Amino acid sequence: MLDYMSEPVVSVADDPERNRYEVWVDGALAGIAAYRPEPGRRVFVHTEIDPAFSGRGLAGTLVRAALDEARAHGVLVTPVCPFVGAFIGDHPEYADLVDDSRE
Repeated sequence: MLDYMSEPVVSVADDPERNRYEVWVDGALAGIAAYRPEPGRRVFVHTEIDPAFSGRGLAGTLVRAALDEARAHGVLVTPVCPFVGAFIGDHPEYADLVDDSRE
């Protein structure tokens, strides 16, 4: 008998009331990317994945979705969070989103 395991359902959503993007796996909150909203930009300050969900690439999925949404809304990003900064460094297609006027 073969045992077929279904792929987990992963979703990312912005929670503007909490100023963070959330990644969910099968209905469970797996991690967040917190930001500070500013006019025309989002300052990403912290990314965290629950240890129970580590090693699945969820932080990258989360940050990619957040950056794609920033692009769709025409806002720049300031990557204070080291993970967001490293992600952008590894994915130059997002470099144009970085607001170089701020540190």
